[in-house]
Amino acid sequence: MAETVVLLHGFAGTRHSWDLVAERLHPERYRPRALDRRGQGDGRGARPITFAACVADVAAAAPERFVLCGYSLGGRVALHVALAHRERVSRLVLVASTAGIADPALRAERRAADERLAEEAERAGIEAFAERWMRQPLFAGTPPAAAAHWRADILRNDPAALAAVLRGIGAGAMDPLWDRLDALDGMPVTIIAGERDGRYAAIGRRLAHALPGARLLVVPGAGHGLPREAPQAVAAAIATE
Repeated sequence: MAETVVLLHGFAGTRHSWDLVAERLHPERYRPRALDRRGQGDGRGARPITFAACVADVAAAAPERFVLCGYSLGGRVALHVALAHRERVSRLVLVASTAGIADPALRAERRAADERLAEEAERAGIEAFAERWMRQPLFAGTPPAAAAHWRADILRNDPAALAAVLRGIGAGAMDPLWDRLDALDGMPVTIIAGERDGRYAAIGRRLAHALPGARLLVVPGAGHGLPREAPQAVAAAIATE
C-alpha cells in the first residue's frame, strides 16, 4: 500500500510548490498530499492564522499514519504537528527549516521586520510583492527555471493574506521549539539543506544534533529553495527510509 506523504509549503508559496517533488516520488510507494496552508493558496481566506489552527488543519486532512515533510515555514509547522501528533507521524523531513529563533532580542527584531514586510505586502500588488520577496539575499543564485516556477507560485497568493501569515505564524511570532525536540526521540528525522544556503546548513547541523537519531543531507550546489532547485534530491530524501 502506498504511504501518504503530507507536504507543507513555505511562506508565499502554495501546494504547487511541491509539484516538481511530487512527480518524482514513485507512485506505487508514495501518495503525495500537498496542502494549502491558512492564508496561502486556496486557504487564503481561512482564519485565524495560528500554529494551533495549522496543526488542526493538517491533522484533519492527513490519514492516521503519514510521512510529514515541510519546507522553510512549512518545516516549522511540521515540527508543531509532529510534537502534537507524534503517534501519527511515521517519519519527519525538514527542508531548509528551523526550530525557531531562540534569542528573545533577535526574535523581537524579526517580529518587527515581519511587521514591516506585512505592511509592505498590504500596500503592494502581488506582482510587486513577488519581486520584493525574490530579491532577498537568502535566494541569491536561484537558477532561472527554478525562479520562473517559484514566481508563478507566489502569484497564486493574495498579498493581504500573506501579511496575515507573517503576523500570525512568521518567524518573529513563533515561540522556539528547541527545548522540546527531545520529545521526538525515536522518530526517524531527515534534515535537508542546500550547500549554498550557509545559514540554514548551519541550522540544519544544530537540528541534527538536537533531534535524537536525525540525519543531515546537504545538497551540493543548491540554495534555500530546494523543492524548486533540487526536486530530485528532495524526493530521494523523502523516499529514503
